[in-house]
Amino acid sequence: MTTGSARSVSLYRTIWRWHFYAGLFVMPMVVLLALTGSVYLFKPQIDRWEERAFTGAPDRGSVSADAQVAAALAAFPGAQLHAYRLPEREGDAVMVHVGLPGKQGMRDVFVSPQGKVVGALDPEWRIAQVAHDVHGTLLLGRKGSWLVELAASWAIVMIVSGLYLWWPRGAGLAGVVWPRLRGGGRVFWRDLHAVTGFWVAGLALVLLVTGLPWADAWGSAFKAVRAEMGWVKGRQAWTLGGQAPVMPAEHDHAAMMAAGGMAAGGMAMMDHAMPSTGGVSFAAVVAEAKSRHLAWPVMVSPPGAPQPFGAPSRSDWTVRSDTQNRPQAVTLRFDPKTGAETARETFADKHPIDRLVGYGVAWHEGALFGWVNQLIGLLTAMMLVTLAVSGFVMWRRRKPTETLGAPAAMPVRIGGVAVIVFGLAAFLPLLALSLVAVLVVERLVLRRVPGVARWLGLVAQSS
Repeated sequence: MTTGSARSVSLYRTIWRWHFYAGLFVMPMVVLLALTGSVYLFKPQIDRWEERAFTGAPDRGSVSADAQVAAALAAFPGAQLHAYRLPEREGDAVMVHVGLPGKQGMRDVFVSPQGKVVGALDPEWRIAQVAHDVHGTLLLGRKGSWLVELAASWAIVMIVSGLYLWWPRGAGLAGVVWPRLRGGGRVFWRDLHAVTGFWVAGLALVLLVTGLPWADAWGSAFKAVRAEMGWVKGRQAWTLGGQAPVMPAEHDHAAMMAAGGMAAGGMAMMDHAMPSTGGVSFAAVVAEAKSRHLAWPVMVSPPGAPQPFGAPSRSDWTVRSDTQNRPQAVTLRFDPKTGAETARETFADKHPIDRLVGYGVAWHEGALFGWVNQLIGLLTAMMLVTLAVSGFVMWRRRKPTETLGAPAAMPVRIGGVAVIVFGLAAFLPLLALSLVAVLVVERLVLRRVPGVARWLGLVAQSS
């Protein structure tokens, strides 16, 4: 074997080895993220299904928005008003978002056009919200966000290394672009894994990269770079590790409760209709919000109510479109005395970097192109699950009884490894740290225990 050929084989087997370990330890997490992400893709449809009992009522005898708010607050004594959501269609109940007294949580209270409370939901336990929280933090807060970010980072390695292993080397298109269905079980599972990986690679990488700004470590570093480079214009419109600043389509319920629902000096929320002496009424602002025809859902927040994005409470009325399609999001401010518009914030007002992230976030959530975007996201998720299942089957079919079944280690130039580590450190810091930790543990511990080294395939083979 020539020197060049030996180096090529060594590189191939080294990449195969890291692809194996990345897949073995990351794919269970990828399956969880794919399934929860698939649920959240259909948040609009799921939310409508959860609210199906609160829609389609006759609109005869409709009362004012002030009366609807008063009914919601009366149903939960001591609650504080946070926002009022306009109905999607005539006859649908409005949603009044309130904070319960004593930091007991939040409630979405649904009030009919006639001013009757017809139901209430805990926003923290709505189906899409639970899927969102598991998807982003595994319900573990900041530490969960680190685990998700680490899994996503290793998934990027898995996909990139998989493309290297897939790359055609003189073979035909069968088994490369489409699977060979008559080659027997081993060939079928190999082809299913390789071909699915090829077709999903681009879509999966887009999903993974567009999810990084949400991650705690990567997103915080990205935020710091944006601030240092002067790329910030307005407040950040996405979460970091599940914490405020929050995304337009979400509410940071914990932050709202911590704020006590109202800023000091803000307009008091009482167990009756909004006071309107000396200023515009709730009904007048709601009527103005309806006339603007903003993308639904449209939220109306009175002066002093908590704001999204981790922003401080405002002394004016706020009307905002909470659509998940970020390019269509709009926030309007109105003077509490005269009702005149005082400010208008649109997607176009943001810095180009934030707009680019906004497009990515909307794509990631399946909102950029409506149902087409949702179906592409669902297809991507199902192909990732297929990768996991086919990879697991391949491993179990090939795994020797006495070892883990990893490709045996071969000598590799440390210089190339150093370049990879520094490259990863620049783009994926958690991945770089974990890779260094794995290499150190492998060299200083695992290789020194003969039985463990043999089981893991760490006994280097000569080329």
